[in-house]
Amino acid sequence: MKKLKLQELGRMNLEDYKASEKLPLVLVLDNIRSHHNVGSAFRTADALGVEKLLLAGFTPIPPHREIQKTALGATLSVEWSHNSSIEELIKNLKNDGYTIVIIEQTDDSKRLDEYTPQKGQKIALVFGNEVNGVSDELLSLADLAVEIPQFGTKHSYNVSVCIGIVGWDISSKIRRS
Repeated sequence: MKKLKLQELGRMNLEDYKASEKLPLVLVLDNIRSHHNVGSAFRTADALGVEKLLLAGFTPIPPHREIQKTALGATLSVEWSHNSSIEELIKNLKNDGYTIVIIEQTDDSKRLDEYTPQKGQKIALVFGNEVNGVSDELLSLADLAVEIPQFGTKHSYNVSVCIGIVGWDISSKIRRS
């Protein structure tokens, strides 16, 4: 076994990546506080090949050195936009045919390992604030809630870790369908 060098990975260049077909999947960040978490979301969005990253509320936006530090250039490859109103953003996504999946622990959450998207379904995964989670206003706008099973004493994952786990799982299920 040998570790591959960057030039051996066979990655697309920026232009080819931007022109490539993306998954019918968007990631929505609702009132994320940390620039580092936003940068990590950009990097994860690039790795997953999602359609776009949507930032809402007071979520920091590029360009910012702390976002760039963790994004490692992904702010240039990932399509993104910002809307100050998460409710307006979600309503627009619903009008565009997206299923709104909030990533939250609720009394009606479905376990991530038990959720499989329907073939051809357009999905918006909504990730909430590091302390308060997804805002209460979104509960009535969501089509369903999904949560990652946990087995320790803490009540949640860091949001950037959550984006990685859920994003990889859902994108893998979409690619297999």
